[in-house]
Amino acid sequence: MAIIGIDLGTSNTLACVFQDGQAHLIPNPLGGFLTKSAVSLLEDGSILTGAPAKERLITHPDRTAASYKVFMGTQREFVLGGQRFRPEELSALVLRQIKADAERFLGEEVQEAVISVPAYFNDNQRCATKLAAELTGLKVSRLINEPSAAAVYYRWHNPEARDGKLMIVDFGGGTLDVSIVDCFENIIEIVSIAGDNHLGGDDIDRAIAQAFCEQNHLIQTTLTPQEQSELLWQAERAKLSLSPPGAEPTTLTLETSSGVFHLTLDQEHLAQLCAPLFRRVEKVLRQALENHTSDRIQQVVLVGGSAHLWVFQDFLTRLMSVPPIMAADPDRIVAMGAGVCAGIKERREELQDIVMTDVCPFSLGVGTYSHKHDQEPHMAVIIPRSSMLPISHSQRFYTLNDRQEALRFEVYQGEDYFVAGNLKLGELRVRVPRGPAGSQWADVTFTYDINGILHVQVKASGGDYQETVILNPNLHLTDQELAEAMERIRQIQLYREQANAQPLFEEALELFRHVDGFNREALSRALENYGLARDSNDRISLRQAELELEATVNRCQRQLSQIPSLFIQDEPDEEDFWLDEEEEGEDDDV
Repeated sequence: MAIIGIDLGTSNTLACVFQDGQAHLIPNPLGGFLTKSAVSLLEDGSILTGAPAKERLITHPDRTAASYKVFMGTQREFVLGGQRFRPEELSALVLRQIKADAERFLGEEVQEAVISVPAYFNDNQRCATKLAAELTGLKVSRLINEPSAAAVYYRWHNPEARDGKLMIVDFGGGTLDVSIVDCFENIIEIVSIAGDNHLGGDDIDRAIAQAFCEQNHLIQTTLTPQEQSELLWQAERAKLSLSPPGAEPTTLTLETSSGVFHLTLDQEHLAQLCAPLFRRVEKVLRQALENHTSDRIQQVVLVGGSAHLWVFQDFLTRLMSVPPIMAADPDRIVAMGAGVCAGIKERREELQDIVMTDVCPFSLGVGTYSHKHDQEPHMAVIIPRSSMLPISHSQRFYTLNDRQEALRFEVYQGEDYFVAGNLKLGELRVRVPRGPAGSQWADVTFTYDINGILHVQVKASGGDYQETVILNPNLHLTDQELAEAMERIRQIQLYREQANAQPLFEEALELFRHVDGFNREALSRALENYGLARDSNDRISLRQAELELEATVNRCQRQLSQIPSLFIQDEPDEEDFWLDEEEEGEDDDV
């Protein structure tokens, strides 16, 4: 049974499988590889995912959600048509479709996956990602950092590349990750990582939208939800049109109840709008370099949808002594790297010589008091950030008060000196014999594995012993809670399970208006059967009804095409062919 690799992105989700010595991207039923990370609740209670859902952000913003990945691991809820969804539930709905696409492509059941996550995702966010997969019945065999996945594929796909240090800059729709990678023959060692979980192409869209409002003296929050969604869509389209070097200026137009407003944007203006965001990019780059002190970087490789943006490439070229290069397929390289890692997990012969190591993205430690008069606990780091995984470290801690009966250890993740600024992961308590302050102790051992799972052992001087795997109670469900959550996801009818179901259904309705006689009766029967099958939740019946509807639509269209036309069709203009056939239906998200 195949293990697939999944890039669960802010803007797009992709899947890949390693077969026949190659990493094969798994197509969705629309024929593309990029499935929009968007979910929309239709009026009949069914769910639409992917590109059709993304389009409904404008027309039905109250029923549609996108860019929810940045809220993974939080208590944030999205309300779609009156129903509440947590980010991991929305992700699960997209993953369910990806799983179905993979099973259709492979012809077998898929139960296991390697899933990529931003390198700077904390424990809560990683746990939420695993939970999203569990809700679809997928076992996560490994979570791999996105730039690490990109590095694996880049190195595997370019075996002739010379050994040395690479910097992978992964600039996506919602996150920025930077990794420094040391490559030596078949060994890929991640030596430093840094990132910003709230910096990506979506922020550029919002900056453009804000500039539009400022120029036109509009207050964005006073626009209707539809107008706000339309403005962000216009901003995204403007950004995409300005992505190539030397792109011509573009104009945004927004029609509101109070008038029609415009903003003309060129690359110079876009660079000015991006300047505050790019300063944050520079901060992340410097942090990655600070964590890495040895040999100079030989190559800077750009991946992620937002790396297409010329003003971003120009900024990095001006900033760095090593000119950046764009990876082939920057939107897809993370998914293909996850696919290669899935192949490694399957022990594929072609990959048996590849060795990859990763690092801990955040420091791990416990809260301690140096003196009994300390006002608040500070962080005693046990595993420093950028430590190579897997790793195990121990540290001894002593009692602070006379006749102290126990030692309580709160476990934290983060870089702040005081624990209040870090993320609490859990706590343990051990008993110690009573005695003078400093006479009793406990050894705390942290073991952090390649999947980012933290094991904590505490052994006290009196013999008391505690051991646990740190689990976030807000994100780790009991067996019963997981079963209930999975059942809820299953009961939500996934309208997009048939790739072209929505377009086909609408096409049949439109065709019904133009046919008569036998054709109208045949279409009526096919539409009725399709509706009954859709309501039954029986996938086999639904697929049969869809095929029947598709055949009826095709037959009616052939007969209509035989009717002589009274019009001479104009020759198409060259500018009508602006969309690359290979990428039809797949915009590059920046």
